[in-house]
Amino acid sequence: MHHIETTKLSRRAFLKKLARTSFSAALAMAAASGYARWIEPAELTVTHHALSHPLIPKSFAGVKLLQFSDLHLGHYYGLKRFYRIIGRINELGPDLVVFTGDLLHEANRYPHVNAVAEALAGVRAPLGKFCIYGNHDHGGYGTDIYRRLMERAGFRVLVNEHALIRRGQHAIAIAGSDDMMLGRPDWSKMTNGIPPATYTIALVHEPDGALETSRLPIHVQLSGHSHGGQIQLPFIGPLITPPLSERYYEGFYHVGGLLLYVNRGLGTTRVPLRFFAPPELTVFSLTPG
Repeated sequence: MHHIETTKLSRRAFLKKLARTSFSAALAMAAASGYARWIEPAELTVTHHALSHPLIPKSFAGVKLLQFSDLHLGHYYGLKRFYRIIGRINELGPDLVVFTGDLLHEANRYPHVNAVAEALAGVRAPLGKFCIYGNHDHGGYGTDIYRRLMERAGFRVLVNEHALIRRGQHAIAIAGSDDMMLGRPDWSKMTNGIPPATYTIALVHEPDGALETSRLPIHVQLSGHSHGGQIQLPFIGPLITPPLSERYYEGFYHVGGLLLYVNRGLGTTRVPLRFFAPPELTVFSLTPG
C-alpha cells in the first residue's frame, strides 16, 4: 500500500510540475510576444561610430553624418512615433543626413504624404540631406510619389549618381545607387566623374550589393533593408532576412577593401515584431586617418 500511495503522489507531483512548467512557458511566450509587438518596436537605439581614413580631408574632422532607414510608415508605424524620430535626429545635431530607403510601406495608399514631407523638411543638416530608393519606394506606383516627397523635404534623391560635399578647398563624395530589386542600379554611372583619391560613401539599400560596390573606388557603403533580421533568436540568429540581405544583415562588415555598415532601420516589414533587433539611428563621426 505504501508503495502504491508514493506512486500516486509522484504522478500527481509530476502533473502539477508539468502544469506549472506549461503555464510558465505560456506566460513567457505571451511576455515575449507582447515585448516583440509593443515594446521593442517603439524603442530607439542611437549608435555612434567613427569613420577613419587617410583620404578624409582635415576640414571634415568631426563632421557628423547621421543615417536613418526603413521607416515603412503606414505598416504599424504612425506619425506620432515618426515625429519623435525627427526630433531625436535634430537633437543629435548632424552635419549630413542620409536616408537609405523604404519610407512608406505602400506609397499610393498612404494618406499623410504632406505631413511626412513637412516633418522631413524640418530635419536640419547644414552640409546636405541625401536619400536613395528602397524597394518599397518603387513598389505600389511609389517612384514619383517618393521623389516628389523627398525633394519637397529638401533631400537630394541620388539615383546612380553622386554629389560632392565641399568644405573649404576639399570635398568628399556621397554616391547613391538605384534599388537593386525594383530599380536599375548602375554602379559605374554612380561613381563616374568622382575625382581620384576622393573619400567616397555609397548609399545602397540592399546590403548584399557590397559585393558589387567593393569593385569600385568606394570606401564605405551604408545600407538598410535587413531590419537587423527583425527577429533574432539566441544561437539561431535572424529569422527574417529579405532578399539581398542574407549575407550581411547588421552592423559592420569588411568586403574586400570596402567597409559596409547595415542599419537595423526604424519600422517593420512583413510582421510588426522586433526581437533583439531594436530600431536604430546611426551617427558616424568623420576622422582623418
